[in-house]
Formats: sequence, C-alpha cells, structure tokens
Amino acid sequence: MVKKILKIVGIVLLILIVAAFTIPYLFKDQIKAKISQTINESVDAKVSFNEADLSLFKNFPNANISIQKLAIINKAPFEGDTLVAMEELNLKMSLMELFNDENDPMNIQGISTKNGLINIIFNKDGLGNYDIALKNKGPKEDSKSKPLALKIKGYEIENLKFKFTDEGSKIKMILDSINHTGTGDFTNDILDLDTKTTTKVSFSMDKMNYINNVALSLDAVLGIDLKNSKYTFKENKAKINDLPLEFDGFIQLVATGQQFDLRFKTPTSSFKNFLGLIPAAYRSSIENVKTSGEFTITGFAKGLKSDTSIPKFNIAIASNNASFQYPDLPKSVKNIVIDTKIINETGIVNDTYVNLDQLSFTIDQDVFSTKANIKNIATNALIDASLKGTINLGNLSKAYPIQLDKPLSGILKADVSTKFDMASVEKSQYQNINNAGNLSLTGFKYTDENGKSMNINSAKIQFNPSRVNLQEFKATTGKSDLSITGVLDNFYGFAFRNQELKGNFTMNSNQISIADFISTTAPTKTESKEAPKTEAMKIPAFLNCSLTAKAKTVLYDNLTLKDCAGKLIVKDQTVTLQNVITSIFGGQIGLNGMVSTKEKTPKFNMDLGLNKVDIAQTFTQLDMLKKIAPIAGAVSGKLNSTIKLSGNLNANEMTPDLKTISGDLLGQLLSTTVNSSNSTLLSALDSNIKFIDLKKLNLNDLKAAVSFKDGKVTVKPFDIKYQDIKATIGGTHGFDQAMNYNIKFDVPAKYLGTEANAFIAKLSPADASKLENIPINALLSGSFTTPKISTDMKSAVVNLTNQLANQQKEKLKKQGTAALTDLINKSSKSKDTTKTATSKEQKTEVLKEKAGKLINGLFGKKKEQ
Repeated sequence: MVKKILKIVGIVLLILIVAAFTIPYLFKDQIKAKISQTINESVDAKVSFNEADLSLFKNFPNANISIQKLAIINKAPFEGDTLVAMEELNLKMSLMELFNDENDPMNIQGISTKNGLINIIFNKDGLGNYDIALKNKGPKEDSKSKPLALKIKGYEIENLKFKFTDEGSKIKMILDSINHTGTGDFTNDILDLDTKTTTKVSFSMDKMNYINNVALSLDAVLGIDLKNSKYTFKENKAKINDLPLEFDGFIQLVATGQQFDLRFKTPTSSFKNFLGLIPAAYRSSIENVKTSGEFTITGFAKGLKSDTSIPKFNIAIASNNASFQYPDLPKSVKNIVIDTKIINETGIVNDTYVNLDQLSFTIDQDVFSTKANIKNIATNALIDASLKGTINLGNLSKAYPIQLDKPLSGILKADVSTKFDMASVEKSQYQNINNAGNLSLTGFKYTDENGKSMNINSAKIQFNPSRVNLQEFKATTGKSDLSITGVLDNFYGFAFRNQELKGNFTMNSNQISIADFISTTAPTKTESKEAPKTEAMKIPAFLNCSLTAKAKTVLYDNLTLKDCAGKLIVKDQTVTLQNVITSIFGGQIGLNGMVSTKEKTPKFNMDLGLNKVDIAQTFTQLDMLKKIAPIAGAVSGKLNSTIKLSGNLNANEMTPDLKTISGDLLGQLLSTTVNSSNSTLLSALDSNIKFIDLKKLNLNDLKAAVSFKDGKVTVKPFDIKYQDIKATIGGTHGFDQAMNYNIKFDVPAKYLGTEANAFIAKLSPADASKLENIPINALLSGSFTTPKISTDMKSAVVNLTNQLANQQKEKLKKQGTAALTDLINKSSKSKDTTKTATSKEQKTEVLKEKAGKLINGLFGKKKEQ
C-alpha cells in the first residue's frame, strides 16, 4: 500500500514538474496576445517588445511574466522621442489567472523593472509627451474587455533613469540610478506603503547647473488615501549625500494640481551635517572629524502647485562660529559662519529669491568671506555679490582632504564686487554690468598626474564696470615662459551662460617649447614598458579671442625658431595665423594660414614664404620638404620660395601627415653650389656623365616649380646650363623615394672627348662649325638611394653619323664633276665592282664606329685626370 502511495505521489510530482515546464509554452501566445491587446487599446504611440515569457519558478507559487526590451516611442508632435524603455519588465500574478476566460481581466499583483528609462518632455507650447492615452471617440461598449488589471501588493525598480525637460522654462532634471521598492496592498483604499529609495539628482535651469549628481536616499512609510489621492509622510529617514533630513506633512493630488503641506529639518544640529552635505567624492570619512558649533537646515513648503503657482516655501541654512578639523590633518577651519535663505512668499515662481547674507571662514590668519543676493530667478535673474579675503592655497589640503597628486601652493587675494542681470549677459550688453575690485594670485604651482607643472609667478585681474582686464600673467612651465596681458569682453557670459570666452591678448616670451603644451598620458601597468601616450591636442571650442605674440625662441619638434612674431585668432576650434614670421635656417619664414581641430582629424592650410633660407638645412631638417626635394640637401646656398600646402595633421604631435598633404612650391636658388657626394643619385650622375662636373655647376637664379599631392611630387621641366651645355629636367617622384625623371641634354660636339676633338680637327673650320649639338636623353628610375640611369645611345649614334655623312655628301656636291670623275677613275683601277661597293659600305661602318666611340665617351666611368 505504501509503495502504491509513493508511486502515486511520484507520478503526481512528475506531472507537476512537467507541467511547470510546459505550461509557460502553452500560455505564451495567450500572454503575448493579451499584452498586445492591452497596449493597442490603451496608447497612441509606437510600442515594441522582443519577447514575453512565462515562468512558474521565479515567483513560485505565483506566475511571472517577463517582457524583454519594451520601448514606447512618441508620435507627433514628439515624433521619434523615447518615452519609456525597459530592458526587462516583470509582472507577478496568481497561477490561476492563466486559466481565466479570454475576456476576463488578468490581475497583476506585483511589478518589477530593470535598467529602464522614463523620459518626460514638455515642449514650448506646454504639451507633454506622456499624454499618449487613446481618446474615446464614442460611447464605450460595456462588452469591451480589460485584459490586464492592477491589484498590486508590491513593486520594485532597479537602475531606472528619469529625465524631465521643460523647454518652455528651460528646466532639466535627471534622476539617475533610481533603485526603489514599495510594499503595500493597493487593493485597499487606505494603506501604508513602505518604501526605500536611492538616486542621484542633477538639476539645471536656463544653462545654469544648480545640482550635479547629488546622492539622495529616502526610507519612508507613506500613508496613502487612494480615494482622496493624499500621501502623508509618517516614519522617514532621508539623506542628501550624508546630510540627514526628516519630513512631516502631506502631498495631495487635487483637480487643479498638487496641494503641499510639508515641513523638514535636520534631526541634529551638529556641524557634521554640513560636511555630510559635501559629496563623498570630495571628502573622506567624517566619522572621526572634530567639530564645534551648529549647522541646521529647516524649512517648509505649503500651497498649491499648479500651472500658475508653486507652494510658498522658506529654506534656512545656518551655522554660527563653527569649526572642524580632520584627525590626520594639521590645520583646522575656524570661525565658520553661514547664513542663507531661499524664500518664496507669494507662490509666484519669479518672486523666489536667495539671500546669502554671509559665508565666511578662517584658516590660520587668512579670512575669506562672501555674500550674494539673487532675485527675479525665473525670468531675468538679478545678481548682487561680493568676495573678499585671502587664501593660502597650500593650507587647503592641510585643512581639508582634497584629493591631489601634488599639493597646491600660492596666495589668492580677492576684493571684488559685481552687480548684473542675466539678460544683459545673454545679450552682451556690458554697459549694464557693474564690476569693481581686484583679484591676484602669486606663487601658484600645480603639477598634474604626468609630472608636468605650471608655475604662475603672478597673475592680476582688475574688474572694471564693463570688462575684465588681465593686467598681468607671468608663468613658467617646462622650458617655457609666458607673459600675457589683455582684456576679457564677456567673462560673465562664459561663466554663467556657456558662451564663448572673448578677448584680446598680448603675449611675450623668451622661450616657448610646444611640447610643454601637449599633454601626455602615463602608461598603465600593462603598458609600463611602453613610452607615454600623447593625447590629441584640441583647440577649446569656447575660445573666441586674438593673441598678438612675440617669442625670442620657439622649440617645435627638432627645430629652433628665433624672433617669432605674429597674430593668432582663435575661433570655432580653429587658429588662424596672420603675418607670422620667424628666423630659421639662416633666413626668415613667413606664415599665413589656419589649423583646425574641429573635426576628428585636425587639418591645416598654410602659405609659407621662405626668404634667403639655407637650402641644405631647410631640406634636411623639415621632413615634409625632405620628401618633396630629397636631393636639395646636397645643394649649398640660399633659397627664396613660396609654398602653398594643405592636409591633415597627426593628432598627437600636430605635425603634417605626409600621406595627405597637397600643394605647390615655387623656388629660386641663390649663390648655390652642388656637393654631389651628399647624394647617391648625384654621385651616380657625376660618375656616369663625363662632360659635366657637378661641382662646377652654377645654379644661381635657377627657378623651379613643384606640385605635390597624394604622396607624389611633380617637377615641372626647367632648364639648367653648364658652360654651353643645356639640360632640361622634369619628372616625378613619390614620398616613398621611387622616381621617374628625364634629363634632355643638348651637347656640342666639342665636349665629346679627345677622340672627338681629334676627328673634328681634321674637318675644315667651316665644316666643324656646322656640326649641330647632339640631343641625348637620360632616364632616371629606381629610387634616390638606388638609382638606375639609362640613355638613348643608339639615337645619339645615328644623329652624329647622319651629320657627318651629310657633311661629306654636301662637300662632294660642291666639288663638282671633276672631283666625282677623279673619284671614279681611282676606283676603276679595281675591276671587281662588287669589291668597290664593299669598300663604300666599309667606309660607312667605320664612320658609324667612330661616332659610336664618341657617344660612348659621353657616358661611363670618367678617366682619371
């Protein structure tokens, strides 16, 4: 009997297990259909989800429906905006709900989400993108089904981001990393909802950031009256960062908006409350910090929040004669006074005002204080503020745990007052801005994580009614020194409205090393054997200014530039160079053009004027020109040249990317000589061309035109002369040194060597003068390091042979019949006519042989003198 019972139990268990695995597949299509039906009957938006799965194990004994990749996309007027996105949405329900009739509601007992986004937008017309419920166009039929119904007893939200944007008031709020749970029986009209919430809050209005990533937490029991839509704070513990707060009162939803009656305060008055308000990333543990004095926050919000009003509120932040000292630091901060109020007494947003009546503290003997008043916040904020005091920056890290790799140093002194309205800042109406006072910094030293240091010896700023004057800025970094003065035209637009920083400056320097202003990234542990990586230089987008600069020495890459001067205009991530001149290579270079880092790959476009620069130095020390004219390094002398070029820059070193440059070069050589031993190609030419000595070649006033693009250089044909020999040179080569050049020589016969001169000596002076120059082509291929030289020898032989034969023919014609008869008589002594003909052919061959020997004398190894 027992065995039968165990067998039956085993069978039942097996059936249940099989059912647990098979039921989800049986009801999968039904669930998807009900979800789709609910969505289609409820919302006017584009809704999609990847899958809907059923599990009997996740919330056993209840069933769990999991919806993957749910997305709700708005239609017009918010076309394409994401309203809701959920990586995972889980619905918890009773197992029996799966067996309901098709038109019966499926009751949901619990909801949980993971990795979601809710994005609420109000446009300038006041319309909200969340209003996607379908509007009924006629009377609702009683038979209409309700596939899903909410009877929630608990819910959970994991890692949700909530974004709120009001385009009309220019308000943006983000609640990031929301983790929230709530338990309570929503089947009752009155219930207690036990909640736990953590999130990080950011808030900005009209481009000004008021709160950035502030951590909030709230554990609260909310008394909920569903009939009256009233939510009452009962037991609660809240924190802003580590600042504790307690709430009392309620929020009630009414027809015209939300009714607030809330009070809040810090549960204790310890000054540690203030330290807790500071984000943990900017402080260490406050548990063992010694404090004295009080710090409190109290306030209330009471009234109606509607389309036209906000609750009246009063927030008071106060501290008097407080102090703190961290246990491991030598300095303390004393005499801390804080008196701040944020108040609205009318319920009208624009009547909100902030009074910072005093904020002051002392470190050692240095006293620093500030006060400010802000009114008219919503429409055109009016700001009246002052700052006065002295701070020894070296004491900051001795009194407060600032996370610095290297300690700061320097003395900051301020005595500044300002009064302005934000509309004037927005419209650059500087006449409405009233500034007064001075700000100075001396002995400042900062070292970054890569060991690069900046030393500001002195900086002085004067605030005038309409502008900010940089009276002095003297600094050193690495091998560089700077002295800058100038004017900032819109300091407040830059500081408060994210506008461009406009100004005009003058800079003088004894020496600037460009490497000092290119940041490097130290290698990681896995890259410890590698050299540090250089970060791409970016011209700041906020700069819109000009700089008139002079520098006695500029170090750039492997170059030393002297007496640099010119004007730089910075705008739209582009530097425009105007009339920049520098002395280098024994001459002077002028630059006009631009460098832009606006796109991912930096670009440049430049016009260069080279005036009497040393040719060898210029074309050996500048990689770009070395590629354009590889043999120029073997030329001694001066060069005048204009160069137009453009292309990309290597992002790290800001040097030209040679694969991308294109342009033109027009050059004129001055007082030049050739040292062929410095060039493999010229050495090869010198040893193969007998009639030219390259050392004696005079290139004075030679002009050449060169164009280059896509790594290929084209040299337009140009003429050079060696005594009365003419040569025309032209062709192409690549930056890879492969070449294809042609030299067309026009060579008088007298340069054909000893044998040629002996042969010419047998001619009459009249006949010798009639010999034309011999054209000879030399083809240069291979590369500049392994050149190949070939000539058209055969055509040169034919040319010389034809000249000599024609001369003889003309001479015979002029001698007349007598000479011809005499020639025949002499030939008739031989009776064999074939033999006579053979004699003529031999003479022709002898003539060709002599011409060939003469031509061969032009090329080949030179004879030793």
